[in-house]
Amino acid sequence: MKYLIKESQLDNVIFKYLDNQDFVVVGNNISLFFVNSEEDEYAQIRYDKDGWCYIYKNLVEEISTFFSIQEFNSQLVIGRWVENTLQMKVKNTEKLRYLLRPKN
Repeated sequence: MKYLIKESQLDNVIFKYLDNQDFVVVGNNISLFFVNSEEDEYAQIRYDKDGWCYIYKNLVEEISTFFSIQEFNSQLVIGRWVENTLQMKVKNTEKLRYLLRPKN
């Protein structure tokens, strides 16, 4: 049996999934980093205040696999989640191999 799910409904489900990751947001004057804990050396997501959103490739792949969507669409929905969470505009998203966060 097949079900048709609207994009907004899928976004809501993925948003809840990302909300349940309990990311900690840390930042500096230029960027905000979504990390699993404050001690993490690597971030899952980096939002630059110029509107760029960089996403760790494993997170993109996790969302893509779990929700059976293409990786590009996974990047887009994560970008929309960042917009919603931070109430800031995401102009572009990019998948990266590593997201090293600066030490405080």
